Amino acid sequence: MNALEYVPVPAFEDNYIWLVSDGHDAVAVDPGEAAPVRAYLAKRGWRLSAILLTHHHQDHVGGVADLLNGLGEGAKLPVYGPAGESIAHLTRRLKQGDRVTIASPALEFSVLDVPGHTSGHIAYFQAADPAGTPHVFCGDTLFACGCGRLFEGTPAQMLDSLDSLSALPGDTHVHCAHEYTLSNIRFALACEPDNAALQAWRDKASALRERGVPTLPTTIAHEQAVNPFLRSDVAAIQATLSAQLHEAVPDRLAAFTLMREWKNRFR
Repeated sequence: MNALEYVPVPAFEDNYIWLVSDGHDAVAVDPGEAAPVRAYLAKRGWRLSAILLTHHHQDHVGGVADLLNGLGEGAKLPVYGPAGESIAHLTRRLKQGDRVTIASPALEFSVLDVPGHTSGHIAYFQAADPAGTPHVFCGDTLFACGCGRLFEGTPAQMLDSLDSLSALPGDTHVHCAHEYTLSNIRFALACEPDNAALQAWRDKASALRERGVPTLPTTIAHEQAVNPFLRSDVAAIQATLSAQLHEAVPDRLAAFTLMREWKNRFR
């Protein structure tokens, strides 16, 4: 089996459109814009073989029509996406427990329901690439050191979704859809200033961005160590929230809810 390459293609201001390729064919995840995908495929000589969508926001689906129109007459491309959201051009609608099998590149994903950012948001989990490494494409649910805003779901839904992702193997590569890492780290340090792993990550991530290098993918184990939204049960974070927001923090859901609201207005 050919080795697979996982490439974050920059789009808009801070989006990443992920391409997974065996060196011949490629799958695009959340192509909000067609031009960067087309340009990268042309540069590498890759052929687009499928599109995976995690949720309905325009910066994730806006390039689909253009990519399909560029295929030529009679060509058909599978477009996978969430069953619970209204998205044009889907050829298969997916929900928790469904499986996606793509022939070329050889890929198999299991589907996770991860609502919160949107009501029908899904993620795609690949249990092992040819080298044995697991991968997850999680759209705007989990970010490096952060999580998505709650546009349609509830804090309880998002916390359940993050728990589902956090339960994946620790070495799972997390392919988020935005380069929000540095701003997320600033907030994470406000929540947990004495976290040594987080301080080290701040320095490493800053150096990467200074060189123009993506901070992604991250891993589930790394996020468990540095991401406050996966650490809402940590006493130090709960104490910070109580002191900063002058609110009681009786449990991890209350901590998560307060933290997400604080992040929405954090500068």
